[in-house]
This record gives sequence, structure tokens and C-alpha cells, in this order.
Amino acid sequence: MTYSIIGSGNVGTALARQFARSGISVGVANSRGRDSITALAEELGGKVAAMTLEDALKADVIILAVPFRAHTAVAGAARDWAGKIIVDAMNTYGVAPEELKGQASSDLVAVAFPGAKLVKTLNQLPAKLLAMNPAEGGGRRVMFVSSNDKAASTLITTLVGDLGFAPIELGKISEGGALLDRSGPLVLQNLIKLG
Repeated sequence: MTYSIIGSGNVGTALARQFARSGISVGVANSRGRDSITALAEELGGKVAAMTLEDALKADVIILAVPFRAHTAVAGAARDWAGKIIVDAMNTYGVAPEELKGQASSDLVAVAFPGAKLVKTLNQLPAKLLAMNPAEGGGRRVMFVSSNDKAASTLITTLVGDLGFAPIELGKISEGGALLDRSGPLVLQNLIKLG
């Protein structure tokens, strides 16, 4: 299984740090080009590779860590999303509710990536906490996972656990995913699972 992170801002960098800490290889790309990520890749060692957007989109699992409105540009960079898992790690800060047209943000992301399996996760913590070791207070930080595709949810739940978090599956996007949307009660919650 291959992984890439699209976006190298606070969230994308935090996620790259978790992959490196966990010893899991990941590519990182952004709209500014590969050279803008080289220093981060060198800092984090051999598990994090600076990539072009084109190369990053070849990964099996693509994590969107871009501002919400930028997901359409990422979606437009490839013609075929069949077989891909798209991880929606975005939040809709600064996006007016009217822009979402009464839909969950992940529903709009799913439409932009036809044929892909969408999973909502890695968006609930502020970037500073997301970058920290998930082990805290004798437990691990909880990370919620939601998807309409059970197999994709299971695979990403395993990845979230491999990154050191305590994953909890919340079911389908219309159910659990709503809890992770902008005004959802689970966003910005630093919950610890003991044991």
C-alpha cells in the first residue's frame, strides 16, 4: 500500500511527521512544487519523500491536507479515481454554510473524486496536537474514522492505529462523518483512550 499527503501546510506537515515517527513511507506534494518540500523531506529522513502532484496522485491512499476549496483543483489533476482511497483530512473553516448547499463537506469531496472510496479522518485535532506523539497520559489520542465503504474504513483505521492513534470507527459519512464536520461535536476534541 502506498500513501501520499497533498498539502504541506500545518496539517500536511504534522501528518508527515507522524508517518516519519511511525516508520511508514509517504510522499508529500503541494501546489508550489517538489522543491518547496525538499527541506521537510530531508529533515524527516528517508520515510518522507518530496513528490510532484502527478506522482503523489499515483498512491493507493491519498490524504487531502489542503484548504477545503482546493480539493477541486486536486480532483482535476487526474482523470480516473477508481481504486483510490481519498482521506478527507480537511475542515471547512472560512467556508460559508451556503457554499456546502446543505451537504456534509465529505459528500462534496466524494462527488469531486468519482470512483474513489472516501474516508473522513485526521481532521479533528489542531495541527500542533496532530504533530505530537499520540501517546499521552498512559493512553493514546483518539482519532475518529468514518466512511461509506467498510473495506476502506477498515484499512484506514489500521493506518491510523499504525500512526500511533487510538482509532474509533464511527460508521457512514451521513452518521459519524457529520460528527467530524466543521460544527460537529468531535472536531478539536483531544480525547485520550486509556489502556
